[in-house]
Amino acid sequence: MKRDDEFDLNLLPVVLAIAEERSVSRAAERLGWSQPKVSIALNKLRVALDDPLFVRGSHGMAPTPRAEALIAPTRDILLRVKTEVLASAAFDPASTTRRFTFALSDIGEMTFLPKLLAYLQTHAPNATVRSVTLPPEAIAEGLEAGDIDLAVGYFPDLKARNFFQQRLFTHTFISLLNAKHRIKGPRISMDDFLRIGHAVISAEGRSQEIFEQLLTRHRIERRIVLSTPHFMSIPFIIASTDLLVTVPYAVGESFARIANIRLIEPPLEIPNFDLRQHWHRKYHKDAANTWIRGVLAKLFSA
Repeated sequence: MKRDDEFDLNLLPVVLAIAEERSVSRAAERLGWSQPKVSIALNKLRVALDDPLFVRGSHGMAPTPRAEALIAPTRDILLRVKTEVLASAAFDPASTTRRFTFALSDIGEMTFLPKLLAYLQTHAPNATVRSVTLPPEAIAEGLEAGDIDLAVGYFPDLKARNFFQQRLFTHTFISLLNAKHRIKGPRISMDDFLRIGHAVISAEGRSQEIFEQLLTRHRIERRIVLSTPHFMSIPFIIASTDLLVTVPYAVGESFARIANIRLIEPPLEIPNFDLRQHWHRKYHKDAANTWIRGVLAKLFSA
């Protein structure tokens, strides 16, 4: 008999097919093989196991005791492969207790989490959410390791071939002023933009850099009065000062709902940017990952 590491496990379905069909030709039909191929496989099994395995009898091919001993474990192995390996893992959002982890900036949290959490409370009430803010290389590692399910927002570094992405919607920028500010109208002039004091946010999120790079290309230098890494203090600062700040549009809309500020168009055309969800190709077919991607696409696709 061959050593265990030399035995061809692909031959086991032949044992089960012949045992249940009692015929080499019918076993070939069941397996979708040619009859000579089944005969060759049976001969390989006979050599490997040093046993005839099946002999002709009055009711067709009858298994020997050695073959009889193989039938039950072979049936169990093939059933487990079919149900546990080949079958797609089911995912039931209504009963899941899974924790979904998203790579989000703080403005990403403001944009995505309220609607997402409201949806999960209804459709996946036992699921939980974790938000992380990490450097780009750590996000890529987390997606590959499965520690992060999705990176959602503006992540221009996630372009390697191992990552998939889906555009959710296109975004732009808006400026904010105190609602009682002396500057009126729907758009601020370039003269006023250069004259006024600015608050600048230097957060870890990458979207803000689009606006900063645009100003650099146009050689526009503002009068920066405040530089901060935090978004959440901005609406209260703008509402109580004469400063102007420029932020992603969804953030500006949110701030306008919680503080006495108003939206005003910047003095130059700002290119739009896409907010996307990103995932690693390892989890492209994962049932839970597929479901949560579908939820985000449903809630936020333009």
